[in-house]
Amino acid sequence: MVTPPDREIRELAALKALAHPRRQLVMRELQARGPATSASLARALDLNTGATSYHLRELARHGFVEDFVDPSAHGRERWWRAVRRDLRFPPRSEQSDRMRAVVDEVNRLAFAADLEAFDRAQTQYAQDENWVDALPHSRGSIHVTPAELAEFFEEYIGLLNRYKRTGPLPPDARTVLTRFVAFPAPDAVPGDGDGDGDGDANGESNGDGDGVGGEGALFDDGG
Repeated sequence: MVTPPDREIRELAALKALAHPRRQLVMRELQARGPATSASLARALDLNTGATSYHLRELARHGFVEDFVDPSAHGRERWWRAVRRDLRFPPRSEQSDRMRAVVDEVNRLAFAADLEAFDRAQTQYAQDENWVDALPHSRGSIHVTPAELAEFFEEYIGLLNRYKRTGPLPPDARTVLTRFVAFPAPDAVPGDGDGDGDGDANGESNGDGDGVGGEGALFDDGG
């Protein structure tokens, strides 16, 4: 099992760095595809190298990515990778109004990108005999206290960390994006319910092994 170290992001400047749409693209690309140069990122994201270099430096300044020496690199190539962390936001009750607004923007951008990626994945793997039936998702409800939900979340993170791998991967392995969202039903009356969990599963389950603690998952840790 691979358990990345926690990092709670309390610096407003660091949160603002993550709230930039192109920096989220850079983070996602590094986490999904692995280390890259600013030039290869520019090609993958349809940006210019000046833009990717700038965003990489900003992310590095706040500890989200790092450059490293690749023995196989050609010439003066500078390689970058995502720093492996379980990224967490402070509990919402401890966030200032300014911090809460930035966190909300980070999440808005991230979930919009998730939906777009899910749509592309369904199309891409529709004709793949190995993966066409392996795109799980589920919707359901449970009846828990705030403390129980926090425990549920940590157990979920632990489960995901069990499946994080280092070293060679099986030939049919793919990077699988997982997302977790849980929230009280809007306008729900406390105690209103029959006490039974209900769900709508399709062999499927939404889930991310890296938390934005007290605030859900944000980015993969690059592992």
